[in-house]
Amino acid sequence: MTDFFTELKQELKELRQSLIFGWEQAATTARNAARQLQQTKLDYVHFPIGGPLPERAEPPRGFIRRQLPLPLPPLPMQIVNRRLQAIADANNVKGVLFHFHGFDAGRGTLQNLRQSIRRLRAAGKEAIVYTPYLDMAHAFVAAAADRIIIPPGAMFDVLGLHTETIFLKEALARIGVQAEVIQISPYKSAYNMFGEADMTPEQREQLDWLLDDMFESLALALADGRGKSPDEIRALIDGAPYTAVQALELGLVDGVAYEDELAELLGNDAEGGKGEEEKGKAKLLMWEKAWPALLERARRESSKFIGVISLEGMITMGPSRQPPLIPLPFMGGQTAGAYTLLQLLRRAEKMEDMAALILHVDSGGGSALASELIAREIERIKQKKPVLAYMGNTAASGGYYVSVPASHIMCQPNSVTGSIGVIMMRTNTQGLYEKLSVKRVAVERGKRAGLYRGNGPLSDDERETLWRGVVDTYEMFKRAVADGRSLPYDELDPICEGRVWTGRQALAHKLVDSHGDFVDAVCQAAELAGLPTGDDYRIPVVNLYPKGHGHLPPEPFEPAELPAEIGRLLSGEWLEALAGRPLMMMPFEIKFK
Repeated sequence: MTDFFTELKQELKELRQSLIFGWEQAATTARNAARQLQQTKLDYVHFPIGGPLPERAEPPRGFIRRQLPLPLPPLPMQIVNRRLQAIADANNVKGVLFHFHGFDAGRGTLQNLRQSIRRLRAAGKEAIVYTPYLDMAHAFVAAAADRIIIPPGAMFDVLGLHTETIFLKEALARIGVQAEVIQISPYKSAYNMFGEADMTPEQREQLDWLLDDMFESLALALADGRGKSPDEIRALIDGAPYTAVQALELGLVDGVAYEDELAELLGNDAEGGKGEEEKGKAKLLMWEKAWPALLERARRESSKFIGVISLEGMITMGPSRQPPLIPLPFMGGQTAGAYTLLQLLRRAEKMEDMAALILHVDSGGGSALASELIAREIERIKQKKPVLAYMGNTAASGGYYVSVPASHIMCQPNSVTGSIGVIMMRTNTQGLYEKLSVKRVAVERGKRAGLYRGNGPLSDDERETLWRGVVDTYEMFKRAVADGRSLPYDELDPICEGRVWTGRQALAHKLVDSHGDFVDAVCQAAELAGLPTGDDYRIPVVNLYPKGHGHLPPEPFEPAELPAEIGRLLSGEWLEALAGRPLMMMPFEIKFK
């Protein structure tokens, strides 16, 4: 009887979806007919874009926050892709004029925007970029377009990649502070700036392979976009910077003009063999004015949706924390709190209409315990429906740990991932107190009551105790990688021990399954869930946000118990890092500039 009602419920859902699609198709046809009668001329949609370009839209603001004079939220890639899809569908618009006005986005995000532009061109639309900025980040994205136009005063400033690290060991010693670092291997270098006086060979080796791979991918992207060989691009980068005129002569850009000259320039360059008397200005419409005139395409929508949960920032125990809308000093950045994520994941687990879950990860890691608890919830959901881990700019260390249980892991070639290792640090401040003539007296019970206190140097027993904690946590991490990625446990050390990889290298090492942007991730999740993914279908995607503060306990699940090691792990929030807790942390950050 239960099966009968289940089948009946599904058939009614499908009938409802068919009726909705029929109504939408008729409504779309009517709207398109009205727009064609208006004969609105559309040449290019003028599309200003810049800033951080977060992957997903932020949660809707409440009534009170909407009344305050707060800055507008940044434009997310979610909205960018939705608008570009609408332009791609419309056969009454020629293309898009992108106006880049300063990116503050990471490598993966920039690659996503490149892919969005390439997808627009594949749909038969022209993509033109106008930008006063032409550094590495802007040139990397602009190279995906048909044409690049810059103002006369702009410079081609693609100079290469740069990263640097400061080392504080000797400076800390001058004030009587010693950082005692315990790491699984020299490649786990998150605290080298405190514990080393100079760059170690392993840290330099790691930076070299990361920069080499990133620089090669950048050269390939620019070469493909500008019709040159990678060697030619490398030589041109070595000779940069160039003036706008020089860049035009070298074929690095396609035009030099001020913004107010674009309409005439694009109108005169229009194809179709117009005579002189027919040439005029191209009509450039901002999105707000263009979208009501765009012809639409009706698509059939699935009765089930793809859910999206974002894990962004340092992984900590406790609730998540958002930075203030107006930046304040000493307030800290965004954190992904295990308590918040666990409640959200448990709520998602109960959603019957959710066909699959995308876990969007953009984190360099954090607390080992928090990462393990979040990974456990991912494992629970995967028993009921597919989970796709989509890596943003960075999903390393703890950010990789939470991704491991997923059914499929996708990243961008320039995402940074791996860093499978554990590190902890305890600061010995005894010398500082002596320099300040401050007497510190501790009264304790228990042999190791002061294990995480920096009242003096680590004893042999204390160092051995902390080292055991690092090794236990690392072995747990490796076991999770071996099980989640179906890799031999005993062969993992050469790709683990804290080594960091680009997305291209991670794919070669089988740490991820594929490359793609978020649109690709949605299609892959739909395929895993058995949803139709053709061009005639629209896949509903729903962002899931935390609600309320109530505790949602998990339902019984087999295997029911957490690994025994969990009881020995301690939380590792950033403020506790100096107290010596085990951490899964990314060692450094590289940005395109």
